[in-house]
Amino acid sequence: MTHISVAAPAASALSLSTGERKLRRATAADVGPLAEVLADAVYEDPVYGWLIPSNRRRLASLRRFFEIQLQIVGLARGSVYTTAGLAGAAISTPPGSWRLPASAALRNGAGFAHVFGVHMPRALAYLLRVERRHVQGPHHYIATVGVAPSSQGQGLGSELLRPTLDLCDTKQRSVYIEASSARNAALYERLGFSVTGEMRLRVSPPLRLMLRLPLPQETT
Repeated sequence: MTHISVAAPAASALSLSTGERKLRRATAADVGPLAEVLADAVYEDPVYGWLIPSNRRRLASLRRFFEIQLQIVGLARGSVYTTAGLAGAAISTPPGSWRLPASAALRNGAGFAHVFGVHMPRALAYLLRVERRHVQGPHHYIATVGVAPSSQGQGLGSELLRPTLDLCDTKQRSVYIEASSARNAALYERLGFSVTGEMRLRVSPPLRLMLRLPLPQETT
């Protein structure tokens, strides 16, 4: 489930130096700091606000959620790109690896229950519906991309996605992503994604399902 907050300029945006913007692969040592960055990035996201409606506990819950996701999705099954200054992160998985194994879900059941609290049944129903609507066929999946609020509005979200998009163009593979707002969907469209559908669970905010086909390779 992908949710981002990168498109709109932040009022207090701090300009990043070239060194701070340099991309690298994240490691286990980065999980804690990046979980905080991603939690801050999506704090006002409409879908996460619906799943975790308590303003008092949402930030701590999101930090725990992203700690789990970074560990069992990004580092264990795919890749996590960040910057030298840890200003954001993009979590992706290669073809055939997007679905979380039941064993991993069970091992982290207590953690997920802590994240969603009394709203765990609703969150589970929502995530299962997201999974059922997931695109079929070989593809890379962008599970999450987010940028620290102080660094938003500088194109960093697009830069964090670029290694995966370039790889997919080279390998001629599709990329799948979900957008939780019209603003985020517009950003993805500028990167070549198209909306293929929309998903809701009862009165939840809409989740836009988006696919990017690989750019054709130039022939010589």
